[in-house]
Amino acid sequence: MIDISKALRIIESQINPLPATNLPLEQAVGRVLREDIIADTDLPPFDRSQMDGYAVMTSDLKTIPVPLAIVGESAAGKGWHNTIKAGQAVRIMTGAPLPKGADAVQKIELTRESANGKVVEILEAPKLNQHIVRKGSEVKTGAKVFRAGEAITKNMIASLASFGYAKVKVTKTPRITIMGTGSEIVEIAKRPGRDQIRNSNSVMLAVLCRSLNADTTILPIVRDDIAKLKAAIKATAKASDILIMTGGVSVGKYDHTKTALAELGAGISFDKVRLKPGKPTVFAKLGKTFIFGLPGNPVSAAVTFHLFVRKAIMKMQAARHSDLKKGFAVLAATAKGARERDTYLPASVSTDPSGVLIATPLKWQGSSDFIGFARADSLIFVPRDSTMQAGEVASLVFI
Repeated sequence: MIDISKALRIIESQINPLPATNLPLEQAVGRVLREDIIADTDLPPFDRSQMDGYAVMTSDLKTIPVPLAIVGESAAGKGWHNTIKAGQAVRIMTGAPLPKGADAVQKIELTRESANGKVVEILEAPKLNQHIVRKGSEVKTGAKVFRAGEAITKNMIASLASFGYAKVKVTKTPRITIMGTGSEIVEIAKRPGRDQIRNSNSVMLAVLCRSLNADTTILPIVRDDIAKLKAAIKATAKASDILIMTGGVSVGKYDHTKTALAELGAGISFDKVRLKPGKPTVFAKLGKTFIFGLPGNPVSAAVTFHLFVRKAIMKMQAARHSDLKKGFAVLAATAKGARERDTYLPASVSTDPSGVLIATPLKWQGSSDFIGFARADSLIFVPRDSTMQAGEVASLVFI
């Protein structure tokens, strides 16, 4: 049995990034960048106005109100490319280029234009550079805007487009196969018979994989027959970067996963982790395919996915950060750990009126209690052989 930290180091040391591919920008959200994004222009590319109003010289505004001659108009996409002189103003629109010589913009609400449109009266003096965004103030040409290893978000798309990235280099999508095992398992649409349960794990794991932009396939359930299990593993591994199996990883009479992997010649890196829930987690490799054997209990499967499988998927995509986001919160109730194993307890996080983060351990009946786990948004870490009391600050990960 190995520590969680050692299990994570083993995974990190063995997983290498998949090759890169070029993808149209509109298809790239969620994918991991394999290139730095470099600004090919200043932003903004010219001094521009933040307001509809008038471009002026502040030196003309010693006394207020003051009339100025309107000598032109600057609109977005059609600037006034002359030089403003003393006593003059240029009508200007939001986003339009600032005329040479102007050093402020006054918004239209603080001006009064003559009926013939030839004179504007400035009713309040703007400050120097007011309502102006200077060239390159957002980013300079050649600046590194985003780094390889960042996951592309929807909020990044406009920036990428602004710098001419019609296509972006990203990591190829990992191919993941989910294999549920167990003679007691039936498909979701079927009503379980005596001693049977529905296959909740496979769809849960598939959704989690797809949320990480993995190309995911769910296989039919494999019964507790070692020959059939070996055949299914062998056939599946050839077409998968990662195979996730659930069930059959403990030491019972019908737990065939480790035996099947060993007989197929898979290299098993670990098969027990000092963790609750999720002790009998397996990490192996068969050919070029990495295999995770996760416990059959739904909460154990979810926790071990978040801790271990997620890391492998993100590392395979060359993500800069492959770990779950961590934080600290004040416990709302007692959180009890396990003997000789570190514990991750499902919790719900909220903020109290003073802004303090509060973690409430959820009531659940153990690793098969997926109803209790359903409202979890985090996992509280409780060190082995310890109990944390309400009011203590606990470390947690967000899921």
